[in-house]
Order: sequence, then C-alpha cells, then structure tokens
Amino acid sequence: MKIHIDIDCFFVSAARIEDPSLNNKAVAIGGRSDTKIFSRKAKNQVVNFENSGSFVPTFYKAYEKDTFRDANGRIRGILTTSSYEARAYGVKTAMSIREALQLCPQLIVKTSNMPLYQQLSHQLHDFLCLKIPLIEQASIDEFYADVSGWIEDKDIPQFIKNLQDEIQKELNLPVSIGAAPTRYIAKLATSYAKPFGCKTITTEDFDTFINPIKVENFAGIGKSMKNRLDSVHIKTLGELKKRRGTIESWGPYAKELYKRVNGETDAPIKTKHTRKSIGISRTFDSLYDRKELQRRVHILARHLNFAIMKLNVIPTLFHLTISYEMNQKSHRSISLAEIFTEKKFDTLCLSLFKDADIHRRLNVIRLSINCSSFTKDSKKELSLIGFEEEKKMHMLTCKVQKLREKYGIDTLKFASELSNLK
Repeated sequence: MKIHIDIDCFFVSAARIEDPSLNNKAVAIGGRSDTKIFSRKAKNQVVNFENSGSFVPTFYKAYEKDTFRDANGRIRGILTTSSYEARAYGVKTAMSIREALQLCPQLIVKTSNMPLYQQLSHQLHDFLCLKIPLIEQASIDEFYADVSGWIEDKDIPQFIKNLQDEIQKELNLPVSIGAAPTRYIAKLATSYAKPFGCKTITTEDFDTFINPIKVENFAGIGKSMKNRLDSVHIKTLGELKKRRGTIESWGPYAKELYKRVNGETDAPIKTKHTRKSIGISRTFDSLYDRKELQRRVHILARHLNFAIMKLNVIPTLFHLTISYEMNQKSHRSISLAEIFTEKKFDTLCLSLFKDADIHRRLNVIRLSINCSSFTKDSKKELSLIGFEEEKKMHMLTCKVQKLREKYGIDTLKFASELSNLK
C-alpha cells in the first residue's frame, strides 16, 4: 500500500505555530509580489532549490513583515492559501486580497514566510523518515510513502491515524493522510479526508470510492482533458472506467491516465527528484516603459543564470512569457543546444522579450522566464560551432558565479541593469 500525506493549509498552519492567537480564525496568506528585485538597491534574494511547486518560488526575499497595501494605501496582491474558516466565506487560493476582504471583512491576512515553511517542511520530512523506510517529498507540503511489507494492510487505518496524531503532537502540524494500492488513488483519498482526516481505500472498496468522483478531481485531468471527456459525456471516474476503448484511442497519455484511474499502474517512490526545469517570474504594477521592462528582463536573466549555474546543468529550451493588462498574454520559446554562458543567455532573453512583445500598446504586469530540457535529461548534443570561444566565455561565467556565491547575486551586474538606456 502507498500513503499520501498532505499538510492542511500549510502556510496558515505555520503562521498559527508562530502566533497561536490565529487558531480558529479566518486567516489567509498573501501579499504583493516581490518587486524589490528590480530596485537598483535590491537586497540579495534567497535561493532555494528544494520543495518547489505552487506558490513556492526558487527565488524569494528574506522574510519581512510587509503590508498588502501599496504606498498609496491601495489593497494589492493575491492569496496563496486560506484557512478553512476563511473558505467558508468563499475565500479561495489565487483570489485577490481585495475580493477576499469583501467576502470576509474579518479576514486576517499574513505575509509569506518562506524560511519558516522550508524549516517546518524539513522537520516533517525528517520525522517521517524515522517512521517509514521509504519517503518521497513531492512538494513543500506533500509526501508519499510505501509501506508495503512494512505495515500489514489490515493495520494501515490504525497506522496512519497514529501517524497523524504523532505529527500533530511533535510538530504541531495538522495533516490529512490517504492510503490506497497506488500513489494516485492515495492522493485522491487524501483530498476526501481533508481537513485533518484519514482515509484508506482497499481493493474491495476501490470501485465504491472511485465511481462517483468527478473527473476533474483526479490529478492529471486538466481543463483540456475534462473538456474532451465532456464531449463524449464522461462526467465521473466510474463512467471513464467503462469507456476504456474510447479513452485509449486518444493516445499514450490518455491510455496511461486510464490505467491510473483504474489502479492498474503505479509509480515507484523516489527519495530524490531530478529537477526538470527552473524559472523565475515577477508580477508588478502595470508598466508601459519598454526600456525599463528590458532592464527588468536583464535582472531576471541574471538571477536565473545564477540558479542554472548553481544546479550545474545546461538548459536547451528557453521560454519567456509576458502578461499584459486586459488578460492578454504572449510568449516565445527557442531550442538551443550550446554551451551555457551568462552573456549569451542575457542576450537570448532580451531577444525573446522583443519577439514576444506583440501588444506594444498595452502595459505589462508580469514577466516570466523558464529554462528546461537540460542536457543531462534530454541527451541533446551540444553544437561544436564556436566551441572554443564559448568554452572561454563559460569559464568566465563560472568565475563570476563564484564571486556571486561568496558576495551575493547583486555583486556583479550588466551595465544595462543600471540604466534605462539601452
């Protein structure tokens, strides 16, 4: 059997550990995106490659008790999570703080504290490793474990209940736990155990549990797949299971998805994950000045370069996205299998920005850069054109990296970052 452990409202739970007066109150975590990175007096960002995922960036600022109001007193920012007391009023993740306060005027909004979240996450991981031989950390607040041969199936309900109580007692963290024959169904069981519950799905009650669940509640079925299932009148997992031929005719992904839903396939527990991509993004007040936007691209590129060098990988797929006002977006990507150098990466990002900026009459509110398809994973061969010269530039990039690791990411900058002039 596999078990899935998820911390309930993790960021809120962490805030309550620091401030117990928040217990049983409507609480949310949120705020404005960190735009100090663009300041010419920017403080060095904190960089962490562990436990990334939704609302857990690679780059985040040192914890500061920032307000969610800007200099003019306007309420800004979005929520990353909320307590169940807040959710009862309709408050949701990714909702604007302004809208959340309209729904729940008594809502207490606290700013993120990433160092604390990382600390608690590590503590839970270490605790679980003492209890179970094989633990996989899927995200900052989510874990999988394989208890096959360790705990007998008949003892699992009591085991996960005891584990939940021990975590609450030792770490003061409320968790929900699901157990099932596969990790995919265990995760589904956890979602129906929340909040602070435990649920075990055996082979005997598998169909009874699965059949009435809506397809969109299964991990791996996104909006596109849901729309496709709707088109053939499949609304529940039970209906999906009855249409094997239809599903498998849609290709390899759909075929694998069917097996996951039906409990026919599983994935092993991995104690360590290989990172497949790295990115950085920032949301800011709407901005039209293209020279300033280009300067910000340079800054994001420098920070992302630092992470890439730290990971010691060579990305070969580069992607830049621009988010505008009026819900408009544009993106460009390029595949390039060459030795990685900071100068070339910086030039590449600027070029992607200029190509992607198709709505030039609109203000920009967000910039995102992502790199993936690392050579270690993609097995792409690097180009030999200009290899020796690129090798020299790579050595220079490595030397700059050492200086930044010692003195900070802001130690060395391109001149283009220091002025709006290009």
